[in-house]
Amino acid sequence: MAFKIRVILDVNEDVIRDLLVDETSSLESLHFSIARSFGFKGQEMASFFRADIDWEQGEEIPLSDMTDTGHAMTMRDYSVKDLLTSDEERLIYVYDFFHMWTFFVTRVGEESEVVDPLPKTLQAIGNPPEKAPEKTFQASPDSFLDEDDETFPEDFEDLDTLAL
Repeated sequence: MAFKIRVILDVNEDVIRDLLVDETSSLESLHFSIARSFGFKGQEMASFFRADIDWEQGEEIPLSDMTDTGHAMTMRDYSVKDLLTSDEERLIYVYDFFHMWTFFVTRVGEESEVVDPLPKTLQAIGNPPEKAPEKTFQASPDSFLDEDDETFPEDFEDLDTLAL
């Protein structure tokens, strides 16, 4: 069985790839397929993240085990069918942590009879920009504190000036 996978680059323009991959392929194989289909060499660090229906990022599945113990699950340990069990399942794929190319990944169908070798690109819409878009991560200064939490003084500016 093969899964049709839609990969959308997180940029203003439509940059989309539809891939056909063997359901038993590893996420590592999917990583290389996505990277190549968008014109990347696949040599940079990358991770998949489980995501909910609202694309909220969850558990990370890295390309390589970077833990001290050396026993973390990586892309090689999961197959496509392990994580994309239905068309409602979602993954966020981040390629090249210095540039943070971000992609939204979903399963959009399946094919039971496949003759051509897999993986293959079924459709390519648009081209990635030359540079990754700037990513800004913002949180309000008090977003990490409860209203009743008085852990930090009112004149708190940064951790360097906080007297413990």
